[in-house]
Amino acid sequence: MASPAIPEKPLAAESPAISQPTVAPSYFNPVSPLWNAIDRFNQWRADLGLPHPGTVENLQKEVKATHLNNYMFDGARADLTKSLSMNPLFQVTHSFALGSQTLPSSYNFGAIFANQKIFLQGGVDHEGNVNARFNHGWSENQVTKAQAQFSQQAGQNMIQLEHDYQGRDFNLNVKGINPSPADFTGIYVGSYLQSLTKNLALGVETLWQRPNPDLSEMSSSYLAKYTSNDKNWIATAQLQPAGVLQATYWQKLSEKVDVAADLQLIAAPQRRDAIATLGAKYDLRLATFRAQLDSTGKVSALLEQRFTPTFAFLVSGEIDHFKNAAKVGVGVMIESSSLTPEEMGLPPQP
Repeated sequence: MASPAIPEKPLAAESPAISQPTVAPSYFNPVSPLWNAIDRFNQWRADLGLPHPGTVENLQKEVKATHLNNYMFDGARADLTKSLSMNPLFQVTHSFALGSQTLPSSYNFGAIFANQKIFLQGGVDHEGNVNARFNHGWSENQVTKAQAQFSQQAGQNMIQLEHDYQGRDFNLNVKGINPSPADFTGIYVGSYLQSLTKNLALGVETLWQRPNPDLSEMSSSYLAKYTSNDKNWIATAQLQPAGVLQATYWQKLSEKVDVAADLQLIAAPQRRDAIATLGAKYDLRLATFRAQLDSTGKVSALLEQRFTPTFAFLVSGEIDHFKNAAKVGVGVMIESSSLTPEEMGLPPQP
């Protein structure tokens, strides 16, 4: 007796065909190789691990913090600061200055408000001049800034709008000074700083000024910054229009000692000159001492002695050997607060 026939399995060819998704035609297909090349380039840059080069505005930050150009004063000076809040930060300052040989006596009232995204600073002096500054951080990479200055004197008013973008290994900044949307008059500045290696960064800064619709001028500066592997020394160079070259060098000798040098060369057809400046900063336990010497014959020094965390005494002096002149300044900085140590974020006192 014959065994019953076993039904055969259907062949693979007889199985229902799996439909493949249909790719719709795209108008961007002709340029897709370009986008692929850009993606590969960005991936290559990310694999290099290049650091952020900083901003063009802070290209010489370490040198400026060591030298006395931003700290020197003469006559008498007093700054009284009171903190009203720590989170968010809110404090007011009364500043007095008198007896200066170059500046008239003045009084300025200022206030600062800041939180994680917003920074506000404003001030008004005894003549009614008002200055204000506003920063807003949209994200960790993008910050919008605005500055304004209003004065009763003609030609002293100023408004500056600025946006700063910090990429992984580059920094882009654009700003406009007294911009006019109607006729595009004003001063416009754009800068770009790119890290080429882990130590070297190159950049360019372009300035376009248009005082009136019939007159415009453009000029560019070229920048270079070299940072050591341990970040203990930084060298910068900036080639400006009309044959002006500025080179700086900063080195941290120890945890308490910084030294800096600045060289400015002018090779214009009407003027050929060079100015060299050497400076040092020494941080003591409760004091900071700065000294500076330049090729114009000026020797300067500044001592900031902090007796308590809320009281500091300043003494500055400058001798110009070529002009046989001298300047001396004294000042105090007093900080007070009505907040408790816990409200100020300090550890509780035993």
